[in-house]
Amino acid sequence: MPNIKNILVLCTGNSCRSQMAEALINHDLAGKAKGLSAGTTPQPKVADGAIEALQLAGLPTDGLYPKDIDAVINEPIDLVITVCNNANEACPIFPKPVPRIHIPFHDPHGESLESFVAVRDDIRARLIPAVRDALGI
Repeated sequence: MPNIKNILVLCTGNSCRSQMAEALINHDLAGKAKGLSAGTTPQPKVADGAIEALQLAGLPTDGLYPKDIDAVINEPIDLVITVCNNANEACPIFPKPVPRIHIPFHDPHGESLESFVAVRDDIRARLIPAVRDALGI
């Protein structure tokens, strides 16, 4: 069985960018990496635009829900990616040293579906290659 790397994507609300990144990691890097996401201040639900943008790309959305960082802090994380400046500044200390990279993305909350799609595509174009490079996968 291959050594699957656990990637934690962290943002503030865990309702949009980090959720889309989790779904994209789980799809595009299946068998090599597992995406998890959490927020420093999670929202009550995943943004409808994020769900719709993922579904338009044929990506599964079952099981996506906002989580607090405490829900994943003890997971064996191989890489942390912060996708907003607030999360980058508030990134917690993990029980063991974990490599961290910061890749900020526009927050499309409250904007059109086209904005969510653009952010989804930007995440796929920049975050997925960064994960591959950071972990050598």
